[in-house]
Amino acid sequence: MNERDMDFQEKQILEQKVISVLKSIYDPEIPVDIYELGLIYEINFGEDRGVAITMTLTSPNCPVAESLPREVEEKVASIEEVPSAQVEIVFEPPWNKDMMSEEAQLELGFM
Repeated sequence: MNERDMDFQEKQILEQKVISVLKSIYDPEIPVDIYELGLIYEINFGEDRGVAITMTLTSPNCPVAESLPREVEEKVASIEEVPSAQVEIVFEPPWNKDMMSEEAQLELGFM
């Protein structure tokens, strides 16, 4: 990929790589990855292909509130085409089990 803006197909490919990495990161208290758990609210790309992720935690008192965002940033930034990654933690809207994918709800016995 060169320095020009990403076209739609390039963005889709890079987004799939980011999602794949996110699916490798698990909430330590729940045996489901953070993407299927519904903790990822937005994935945005800058002009330089830097990734900005808006995410939440299962609760404001989550024991991994410090380490999980760092892990997300480090793993996403390890993607070859991604020069940097930044995570913003938000609590609005608050996370709830309805934000989980059907796959995650099935795995945890909510369906």
